[in-house]
Amino acid sequence: MRILVFITGVVFQMAAFAQSFDHSHENFTQVLDRHVVVYDNNLKSAVNYNQLAQNSEPLKTYLDALSAVEKPMYQSWASQQQLAFLINAYNGFTLKLIVDNIEEFRSGEAESIRDLGGLFSTPWEKSFFTLLGERRTLDWVEHEKIRVDFDEPRIHAALVCAAISCPKLRAEAFSAENLNTQLDDQMLTFLNDRDKNGIDDKGIYLSKIFDWYRDDFNGLEDYLLEYISALSDDPAQKEKMKQQSLDIRFVDYNWTLNSIDNR
Repeated sequence: MRILVFITGVVFQMAAFAQSFDHSHENFTQVLDRHVVVYDNNLKSAVNYNQLAQNSEPLKTYLDALSAVEKPMYQSWASQQQLAFLINAYNGFTLKLIVDNIEEFRSGEAESIRDLGGLFSTPWEKSFFTLLGERRTLDWVEHEKIRVDFDEPRIHAALVCAAISCPKLRAEAFSAENLNTQLDDQMLTFLNDRDKNGIDDKGIYLSKIFDWYRDDFNGLEDYLLEYISALSDDPAQKEKMKQQSLDIRFVDYNWTLNSIDNR
C-alpha cells in the first residue's frame, strides 16, 4: 500500500512539474518579435542587438526560467516539448552571448561570434549558462543533447549561431504544439534562400551546414529530393536532380554578425 501511495505521489509530482512550465515559450516569442527583423520575402532575418542590449531584462527573465528547469521536470516532458525547449535554449543563449559582449561589437573588436572565443577555445565551448542543473556550453546543447537524443535533421535549419549565413532566426519561439510545422518551414525557407542554397549551371550549391552535418541527413541527395521544389522551379533541373546527375558543392560561410546593420 505504501509503495502504491509513493508511486502515485511521484506521478502527481511529475504531472505538476510538466504543467508548471510554459511550453508555448510566449515570453521568448515576445523578445523575438520585438528585436528580430524578417526581410527578403521572409527568407532572412537580422537582430537589433543594440536595442536588445538596452532592453535585455525580458530575455534574461526567459533564460532564467529555462535555467530553473531541473532534469526530473525535463524528463517528464514529451519529446516535442524537450526538443522545442532545447532549440529555444540554444538560440536564446546565443543571443545572450552576443548581448553580453555587445561592447566588443560596438568598438569593432568583434565582427563575428567567432571573435568571442578564448585563446584555446571557441565561443561554443564556453560554459556561460546553466541548463538542466549544470553549467553548459552551446556545443553541449547541440552536439551532446539535440543531435544525440533526436533523429531530426531539420534542427540544422532551426539552430541559429548569430551569423549571416545561418538560417533565419524566427521572430517566434518554437513550441511543441507547432514544432513539426515550424521545423519544416525553417528547412523550406533555408533551401529557398538563393544566397545559401539552389541550383545553377554548375549543379547544386548548398550551405556548408549540409557539409558539416552531412551524416545527420542519412543520405543527403535523397534527403534533398524531399525539398526539390525549394531548390528549383525549373523542370529540367528537377529532373536532373531526381536522376542525381547534378554535382553538389558547398558555398563559403559568412560568419559576419546577423545584426540589422549588416543586412
